[in-house]
Amino acid sequence: MGEGNALEAGQGGGADFDLLAAALRSSGVDLKTFVEVLAEKLEQALPGRVKVQRQAVRFLAKEKRVRSMECNLGDQRYLLAWEDGAVETRRATAVRGVVLKSEAVPLDAWIDALAGALASEARSSEQSRIALERLLRG
Repeated sequence: MGEGNALEAGQGGGADFDLLAAALRSSGVDLKTFVEVLAEKLEQALPGRVKVQRQAVRFLAKEKRVRSMECNLGDQRYLLAWEDGAVETRRATAVRGVVLKSEAVPLDAWIDALAGALASEARSSEQSRIALERLLRG
């Protein structure tokens, strides 16, 4: 079954959620690579809904690394910060741009929550479904 078929088949079940969570985790062999790949995939899949902040590796270097990212999905915000080889992940609830609640979440739970939110959006919106398919293929 191809990725597109898994997404269509998962409309009523968890196949799309499981597929996306596995795809996100498969990038995580090395945490630094995982952060870079995830930021790039999310930026491409959800332009305008993902903000990524990058910083030069060293003074005057052209190479930049992800320092933080924020993915806005409905009233949920998925935040990731990378510093000195450690990652901090948070999930926040915002209403009309005001954050009402923010909580630290372990990386695995954050990936599951992000994947679930993306899959839920994909079921309700054709544009989001196409973005999710791009994320899985990338």
